Amino acid sequence: MSLSSVVDRIDALLPQTQCTQCGYEGCRPYAQAIAQDGEAINRCPPGGQDGVKALAQLLSTAEIPLDAACGEHAPLTVAVIDESHCIGCTLCIQACPVDAIIGANKVMHTVAADLCTGCGLCLPPCPVDCIDMQPAQHEWSIALADKARANHQSRQRRLLMQHPEASSLAARTLANKASLSAAAGHDQAAKQKIIADALARARARRAIPLP
Repeated sequence: MSLSSVVDRIDALLPQTQCTQCGYEGCRPYAQAIAQDGEAINRCPPGGQDGVKALAQLLSTAEIPLDAACGEHAPLTVAVIDESHCIGCTLCIQACPVDAIIGANKVMHTVAADLCTGCGLCLPPCPVDCIDMQPAQHEWSIALADKARANHQSRQRRLLMQHPEASSLAARTLANKASLSAAAGHDQAAKQKIIADALARARARRAIPLP
């Protein structure tokens, strides 16, 4: 069996949440690390112990406990945006690995619940803490995983087209924006400035004088 085929089969067993809890940029990179570098098979919290067992059976290796350092397996959640507080900064859109967030710059955002994988990557970038993870009204399934994989691949292709010089550069650009916003979350003054600037731009567009 070719290496690419092994990667495909490993990837097919991963939940495709693209949450990065395993320490890789997504499910496919983690699958490649398992196949090529002998990475541990127990680093996927969304897959849980059942996922570890499936990988162990595929690779004819011993089943080991889920690595608690990567996180704990938990029921599926989806992101919900409090639209009354959203300032349209687009940072959550940039962070979402499967294009599940709908909106535009300075326009209220919303989450397509049927596309959200519950990865939680949209939480740290939000400068106004208007995103919450709530229990999903459905179970994760192979069909949803396949859809998430397709959406993630589509997003990766789009980023590559926008940044043909290097796909990793696009990823770093988005990661840097998210990191800066997350850092602001620990500095109340910086967060308030982000919010004030966003509101000032909104008022300026509406020609409403500042108080």
